[in-house]
Amino acid sequence: MQFFGGSEISPSPPAPTASGNNGHMMYVFNRNGVCLLYREWNRPLRTLDAQQDHKLMFGLLFSLKSLTAKMDPTSAAEKGNLGMPQLPGQGCSFHSFRTNTYKLSFMESPSGIKIILVTHPRTGDLRESLKYIYNLYVEYVVKNPLYTPGSPIRCELFNTTLDQYVRGIA
Repeated sequence: MQFFGGSEISPSPPAPTASGNNGHMMYVFNRNGVCLLYREWNRPLRTLDAQQDHKLMFGLLFSLKSLTAKMDPTSAAEKGNLGMPQLPGQGCSFHSFRTNTYKLSFMESPSGIKIILVTHPRTGDLRESLKYIYNLYVEYVVKNPLYTPGSPIRCELFNTTLDQYVRGIA
């Protein structure tokens, strides 16, 4: 079953957007900011410990979502204060940003699961790929009777499938 439209997840994942292994790292956060999964494939520099890194990434996303919602020119409704939490899907959508050294792609599910994929800056649009990764998460983690919601993801089948897929897309 696929949760973001389309057909089943196993037959045809989205086409690769670039060749080679350009995926650097991936984060999965729950709605409370708890990092459920952190994976590295090609991260040459490590400057922070894991906890600091996760907090900074979640804070960056929180700030960017708040800023884009506040600056949304199409919303006539009251926008609230900058920095106030928003419900998933509320306000202007933030999908990605690019610097000279990396591209950060972001997707938030209706349940508040946030998936962040950091890749090479020349990587194309990864929205469909992030939806596919979310569907993998649902199939291999959420539907796993041994998984406790809110706990770190330790599903070997999910990790293996995710590794293969990210190495193919990024």
